Amino acid sequence: MPAQLGRLIERLLQYCDMAVDGLTNDQLCDTRGGITNSIGWDVWHTVRTTDNIVHFVFDREQPVWLRDGFHERWGLPKVDQGTGMDPNDAYSMRFPEPREFATYTRAVAKAVVPRIEGMSMEYLATVQRMRPWGEIPRMEAIGHGLIGHGNGHLGRASYARTLFGLKGLPY
Repeated sequence: MPAQLGRLIERLLQYCDMAVDGLTNDQLCDTRGGITNSIGWDVWHTVRTTDNIVHFVFDREQPVWLRDGFHERWGLPKVDQGTGMDPNDAYSMRFPEPREFATYTRAVAKAVVPRIEGMSMEYLATVQRMRPWGEIPRMEAIGHGLIGHGNGHLGRASYARTLFGLKGLPY
């Protein structure tokens, strides 16, 4: 189970990387005139949520976002990961160039994939409070909160890519 969850998170983060590949910065940050989240926001939220849950929520450890100072380098929120964010705040976010943006995704993959693969079944079965889902086992947080939820955001990013005339994600 831990190896399979690790592989699914690895794939999720590879798709995050693919979602920004080949975009211009304007495409990465485009909100269709302020009516939807940008590709950058959907990918940032997916990666930030993965980083935050695996590091901070599970073990109260510093996420890669803070450890490597991405919030400072990019002028983005220190703690906020997008959950419950006011749409106007989300739409106004500007992300760095796609190649720079991908450095965060790759740093998170390098940190979380082996960590998940090394989790014991007892650790994964531990019930923990997760907002907004309540008391759930960590394996459900990974399966639903990261993989299921993250792929929903990536579906929107894939669709937005096709609106730019680019290839969507391979799922």
